[in-house]
Amino acid sequence: MPSSPSSSAQAGREAVAARLKEMRLDAGLTGLDLATRCGWHKAKSSRIENAKTPPSDADIRTWCHACGTEDQVADLIAASRTAESMYVEWRRKQRTGLRRLQESYIPLYERTRLFRVYSSDVVPGFLQTPGYATALLSSITEFRGIPNDVAAAVEARMARSHVIRDGDRCFVLLVEESVLRYRIGDHATMASQLGHLLSVMSLPSVSFGVIPFTTARRMWPLEACYIYDDRIVQVELLAADVTVRAPSEVGMYLKAFTELQQLAVYGAKARALITSAIDALG
Repeated sequence: MPSSPSSSAQAGREAVAARLKEMRLDAGLTGLDLATRCGWHKAKSSRIENAKTPPSDADIRTWCHACGTEDQVADLIAASRTAESMYVEWRRKQRTGLRRLQESYIPLYERTRLFRVYSSDVVPGFLQTPGYATALLSSITEFRGIPNDVAAAVEARMARSHVIRDGDRCFVLLVEESVLRYRIGDHATMASQLGHLLSVMSLPSVSFGVIPFTTARRMWPLEACYIYDDRIVQVELLAADVTVRAPSEVGMYLKAFTELQQLAVYGAKARALITSAIDALG
C-alpha cells in the first residue's frame, strides 16, 4: 500500500527545519544562543528544528536575522508556506462555513483544462444536483459543527460547476458503483441525482465511467482524488485536504487512475448500472 498522502507535507516541513538548523550551525550558534538572540524560549528553537512546530513567517525572519542570513528569508518563507499548504485540516478550511471554501476553488477550475476525478463515496461536485449537494453539505456542517451557510455554499457549488459546460475543458470522471447506491438525501434527491448523471454523460466534454461491484480488482478503491492537468492532485481525507505537487507522487496517482479506468464500464453499460440504481430506490 502507498504511504500516507501527507508524507509530502511532512517532508517539506522537515526540509525547512533542516535548512534552519544548518543556518544556526553555520553561524556557530547553540540552540540557547539562537533563542537568546530571537527573544524566545530555547524549546521553541528545538521544536522548529525538529519539525514539531512549523515556523511562522515572522519566526523565519527573526531566525535568519539572528544567523545573518537575511538573503534566504524569501526562499524559506515560500518553502514553508508550500509545505503547510499541502496538508490542511478541514477544520481550518471550513471554520467560517462552506461557501468560501467552494469559491476558493474557482481560480484552479478556471485555469485547468484536463480534470481527472475518482470517487468511491459521493458524486463528484461537478455533477451534483442542488438537492444532493444540500444533503451532503448539511451532513458535513452537522458533523464538523461549523457555521451553517449551506444554502449559500450550494449556490456557490452550482455556480462553479459551469466549467463542465463552458470552454474547451475535458473531464474524465470515475466512480465506484457504491456511489450510485449510497443514499445521500431522500428518495427524490437520489432519483434526481442519478437522472442527472444520465444527462451529463452525454456531454462531449465528459467521459464518465463506473466501476462495477463485480469487477475483479487489480486496483483497490482509493480515497477521493482530483487531478488537475497532471500537475496537482487534491486528496480528500476525513480530517484534511491534501495537495500533492511532487512529480513522483502525482505520477503515482496518475498510474492508479489509469488502472482504475481500465476497471470501469462506459456508455450503455454505465447507463445500465445507473438505471439499476434508480430502480432499486423503489
